[in-house]
Amino acid sequence: MNFMFYRRILLFCALIMPQFGYAAESPKVFLMNSSPAKARLAAGDAVLQPALKKLIEDADKALKLSPFSVMDKKLTPPSGDKHDYMSLGPYWWPDPNKPGGKPYIRRDGESNPESKNNDTDRPALEKMRAAVETLSLAYYFSGKEAYAEHAARLLRAWFLDAATKMNPHLNYGQAIPGRMDGRGIGIIDTRNLPAMLNAVALLEPSPSWTKDNQAGLIRWFEAYLNWLLTSKNGKDEADEHNNHGTWYDVQVAGFALFVGKAQLAKQTIEHAKTRLAKQIEPDGRQPHELARTISFSYSTMNLIAFFELAVMGETLGVDLWRYETKDKRGLRAALDYLAPYADSQKAWPHPQIGGKSYHMALLPLLKRGARAYGDARYQSLIEKLPQDEAISHRAQLLY
Repeated sequence: MNFMFYRRILLFCALIMPQFGYAAESPKVFLMNSSPAKARLAAGDAVLQPALKKLIEDADKALKLSPFSVMDKKLTPPSGDKHDYMSLGPYWWPDPNKPGGKPYIRRDGESNPESKNNDTDRPALEKMRAAVETLSLAYYFSGKEAYAEHAARLLRAWFLDAATKMNPHLNYGQAIPGRMDGRGIGIIDTRNLPAMLNAVALLEPSPSWTKDNQAGLIRWFEAYLNWLLTSKNGKDEADEHNNHGTWYDVQVAGFALFVGKAQLAKQTIEHAKTRLAKQIEPDGRQPHELARTISFSYSTMNLIAFFELAVMGETLGVDLWRYETKDKRGLRAALDYLAPYADSQKAWPHPQIGGKSYHMALLPLLKRGARAYGDARYQSLIEKLPQDEAISHRAQLLY
């Protein structure tokens, strides 16, 4: 097994295999193209059929998507180079009392439609990332080559092809018109790329994703990781005290694993213990997230990031799942604080503007919590969620 291929398997074992219930000591299990969910489906298990059906439906829709590129945005970054990614801060709006609305003013939790249109790159990045994950998972479960072929096409357009690729930095992420061209907080835009890289590992058997493609993607993330570690924006995000800092760690650790820097990944996850101690109260509350206008959404978002770090830590000798401070601050306390609100009849006692159906964000957390802690109570709480959504949720296949 050559070194490049081993790095791919290492990432898969660190981030995907725990979701399927495999031990990290068995990297070759990936080569057998097997998982408990896949075996259950092959045996005719009806419980997982709704989730598989939804996955295939989503993948068939993704097949119709044209490749996305930073070159397609309408605006040009301050650098003059459209290869540079740019986005707008979602909670910043024109000031009605200022000519031209600048400088923009903040309305927390209220997304400005300007941040979601085709003027900038964030919507395209998210669509590309989601499509790659969906197509790769559909390829894994179905074996249909068309899914892998299109996932590879989307990856090449965004990261590899000279005419369309993104430059590996976020100097212009989440700009605020009239205030700044970009900021460290913009790094949150790429928080889901480690999950996308998990999906890329599933493309290994496909002839559509070549060794040269994989090598090129590794080079891209080596450059982006270096930017995260050395740039002013990267250092600013590393110093953030809320979900921004946690997701920064997820990215550094995930990208470090992908490019073969396991020691950096381990150090990052160890450092997350310090974040945990500062962000989670002994009773499980997350004060920095509760201060937001959509506090349930941000509380679950931050805990998802900590869970991602805990999963990676499993293969690196760092047990974040059971780590506690002397006064009992830990991931399980945070989960136990949120878990009862799987019951939609139980009102969330903090701000959550526009909060319809926010309870479903708990499903992946409860699934992972049940596995990590061996507690059937978490699984029983899933039954309190809207079952029409829960049974077809992708978490049913992943965890």
